[in-house]
Amino acid sequence: MGWTGNLHNPPFYDVSLMSMDDELEKIKRQMMRRMMAPPPAKPSLLRDGQVNELTDATFQQAISTADRPVLVDFWAEWCAPCKMMAPVIHQLAAEYKGKAYIAKLDVDHNPSTAAQHRVMSIPNFIVFRGGQPVGQTVGAVGKPGLMQLIQRGLG
Repeated sequence: MGWTGNLHNPPFYDVSLMSMDDELEKIKRQMMRRMMAPPPAKPSLLRDGQVNELTDATFQQAISTADRPVLVDFWAEWCAPCKMMAPVIHQLAAEYKGKAYIAKLDVDHNPSTAAQHRVMSIPNFIVFRGGQPVGQTVGAVGKPGLMQLIQRGLG
């Protein structure tokens, strides 16, 4: 059982094998495209247009995977100036939808993150871009003060 064709008379090729080869080649190309494509972006833990609650467990991943600046309000339940700023934080979440994320972190329940960012007084607001702090302000600075801080994050 050998090759029975010659240069002028090639052997018989089964057409169904050719189409199978074409199909395999198509699958190979698709797999190569998927393998060579950039990895999909990690989904953000942050929701757009609302105030996000962060914890020691979620903080680092939320900040580092965010695709836009994140303003974090470091606060506590007993803090009167923090409570005064709460409505402003909610307004900013709506106004900066699609531009920046807004988040809160309760320093009493999440002391590790607060200590890591040297939060000694509250309310304390830090804006992060690319996972790194790019601006910070302390106190009940009002809406204009927070808008200015967010602008630093927007660059």
